[in-house]
Amino acid sequence: MTTSEEELLPSTRRALVHRIAVAQAEGRAPSLVAAVVRGGRTVWHGARSSVDGHGPDENVQYRIGSITKTFTAVLVLRLRDEGLLDLGDALEKHLPGTGAGEATIAELLAHTAGLAAESPGPWWERTPGSLRPELSDVLGEQPFLHPVGRTHHYSNPGYTLLGALVEELRGAPWEDVLRREVLDPLGLRRTSAQPLAPHAGGWAVHPWADALLPEPLEDLGRMTPAGQLWSTSGDLARFAAFLAEGDERVLSAESVREMRTPSAPAAAAEVADGVTYGLGMQIQHRDGRLLVGHSGSLPGFLANLVISVEDDVAAVVLTNCTSGPLVGAVGADLVRIVAEAEPRIPDPWRPLRDVEPEVLELAGPWYWGTNAFALRVTADRLLSLGPLSGPGRRARFRANPDGTLTGLEGYYAGEPLRPVRRSDGSLSHLDLGSFIFTREPYDTEAPVPGGVDPEGWRGIG
Repeated sequence: MTTSEEELLPSTRRALVHRIAVAQAEGRAPSLVAAVVRGGRTVWHGARSSVDGHGPDENVQYRIGSITKTFTAVLVLRLRDEGLLDLGDALEKHLPGTGAGEATIAELLAHTAGLAAESPGPWWERTPGSLRPELSDVLGEQPFLHPVGRTHHYSNPGYTLLGALVEELRGAPWEDVLRREVLDPLGLRRTSAQPLAPHAGGWAVHPWADALLPEPLEDLGRMTPAGQLWSTSGDLARFAAFLAEGDERVLSAESVREMRTPSAPAAAAEVADGVTYGLGMQIQHRDGRLLVGHSGSLPGFLANLVISVEDDVAAVVLTNCTSGPLVGAVGADLVRIVAEAEPRIPDPWRPLRDVEPEVLELAGPWYWGTNAFALRVTADRLLSLGPLSGPGRRARFRANPDGTLTGLEGYYAGEPLRPVRRSDGSLSHLDLGSFIFTREPYDTEAPVPGGVDPEGWRGIG
């Protein structure tokens, strides 16, 4: 990945600098570093510091807290894609004896396993990991606070279990697996479990005075897969590009898209904020924009990685204070500034190289009852079904070798769409999970459920 600030307009770059300058000053952060990604490349980097002449660059490490969870989720999805596990498997099948084995792997990834948010005992983020040498020390005697699978309840111990699962199935320490399977292939050479110089020190800023207190630097031990990593704005920019597009060396575009898909019901307070959770990724609606990514915090550090896939813009914000700058808001604002000032230029329209006649035959208007829909063949060789106007159910479908199609998203995700033909081979109607779509509203020649009045359409008189 190269850095090319010239690709952004001077006015856009100034707006980005202004935003992080306000965040660092008003948030009273010892330092703050940020990066913006567009088109898979870093196009802007900025930093502010309380020490003149010591602004951090894109290679200075900060702790990234729970962004570590997204890395752990990538490792788990790799195991799934290799066929070593199914997300619906109970943890007990692969990692027996934890006391939390009834939870499925998907539930652990989406924080719906019902586990406690924190480990029992002293605050794990500010005490040595040696106090919790075993999984039983992380989970405690009563690991479940909620019914399994019923409630979204963020759980750090849940990701400790996922890290242990990775170690069990790979037969190697979590950090070694991460380095071999994710960090090295993506070129994230400045991401590590232990700090590597140059790195920022973590500070607490007095809430009522401009005074500093150093925060302790602890190795989290068993909790490492939930929040241990150190990284840089440069490395996280590369990671953001991967989470938007995928990389076949690590995880396919389809699998990273699955990570970005809501998998957990939002809690009542989160509904108002438009926040939900996928598989190792947070999802939110902000300023009319769908944003995915993850935030992170540990004593002395705050971090945020956020992506707008539709705008093809991502942002990273890192700072070295326990509280102060609202890095999630800053990250979202950096994305908004670029997306609004320099909207994404769409790729040129190009016709399909080829299209099967039986697929092309499906394209065009269809009616479900009196509701008008259109089925279109898209440039990626999928079929897109949606209402001709207004809101309604929309989904893309993938064609199968047997002539059927499978829904990929929304209400129709996983649902079968079956083209039905007459005895002479001509296309009669579409059967979409028992919904009959016809070329004419309530076509009398199609098997419309409940039948069609033989007298047909009429006036009111």
